[in-house]
Amino acid sequence: MGARIAFPCGRDIVRVLPSERLIPGNSEDDLLPGGHAELPPVIHRTEFTAFALAGLLLIAVVTVLYVGRAFFLPVVMAFVTGTMLSPAASFLERGKVPRALGAVLIVVAGTAVVAFIVALIASPIMEWSTRLPELGAQLKDKLHVFDRPVALWREMQAMLGGSDELPTFQMPNVEWVQPTLEFLSPTFTEFVLFFVTLILFIASWRDLRRAMIMTFSDHDARLRTLRILNEIEVNLGNYLLTVTLINVGVGVATGLICALTGMPNPAGLGALAATLNYIPIIGPVAMFAVLVVVGLVAFPTIGGGLMAAFAFGGLTFLEGHFITPTIIGRRLALNALAVLLALAFWTWLWGPMGAFLSSPLLIVALILKEHLLPENSPQLPQA
Repeated sequence: MGARIAFPCGRDIVRVLPSERLIPGNSEDDLLPGGHAELPPVIHRTEFTAFALAGLLLIAVVTVLYVGRAFFLPVVMAFVTGTMLSPAASFLERGKVPRALGAVLIVVAGTAVVAFIVALIASPIMEWSTRLPELGAQLKDKLHVFDRPVALWREMQAMLGGSDELPTFQMPNVEWVQPTLEFLSPTFTEFVLFFVTLILFIASWRDLRRAMIMTFSDHDARLRTLRILNEIEVNLGNYLLTVTLINVGVGVATGLICALTGMPNPAGLGALAATLNYIPIIGPVAMFAVLVVVGLVAFPTIGGGLMAAFAFGGLTFLEGHFITPTIIGRRLALNALAVLLALAFWTWLWGPMGAFLSSPLLIVALILKEHLLPENSPQLPQA
């Protein structure tokens, strides 16, 4: 028991226990029975230290992932892709195909499909890259229709006292091609590390699962780990299968649109649309821009050149707002803001491959949150 402290307050002697601390600004009546004094929230030093350490740990992890992206990107890419393809390896294993052989067959088949798509896309790109000056001159001639609006804008700027000069249209130099390809394509070492890690991961995934589960000695912890791993494998596999089917449909529909509107190389444009659609938000926007540029160069009129682009815009609107949510359902439906932030972060961290990984990594994070922080855990009161 602590000693009591007594002091005169003009009317009576009030005895204050040590637990009844005086707060500056409180009146004497607040300490009397019936008072309604509320202590301000107190941030303990241990809580502040924990928050600071968590923040420093997060900064350190992001820094390591950024600096060591040449190693972490292919490894994480292999882990995520291997988890997506594990159901296919399990299916082959049930058909009496050894898991190691099944892993090799799956990777070889996937590589063949990717090589075929790259061949479809690379052929028109190489052809058009050799005609950049000619195509630039054609595009500049088509844009003369905007000379009158530009002149009106200059007059308005002059009336308001601003500069009446607008930047002139120039085609970029060919020097940008090599740095762009270096940014988009990983090195040979990263390719080798990715493929070797992918094959070994698929072949040994069952043993890795067992090792991660048996790491814990508690039965509940083992059961929770098993549920998390099963749900991650199922959801990522379903995500890859569903998104691939949807993107193939988008690519076929885009190719038909390009063929019906008279666009050059509709097969290559359809393959490009299917590939870019794996990248949320950015992919469809980039494909729309490609169709606009190709249409303006290929067609004599602006209206004819924009037909395929606007048809593709309507297709992606239907796909993004109705078809994909209906097929994927609420289980794999992701919040648009969360998708955008994850896309921006992983693209900044790891480039285009990070953009591809943003949605799968977001799904993994949501699954971990559901199991480690369930909804029946203590929550904040509703406002």
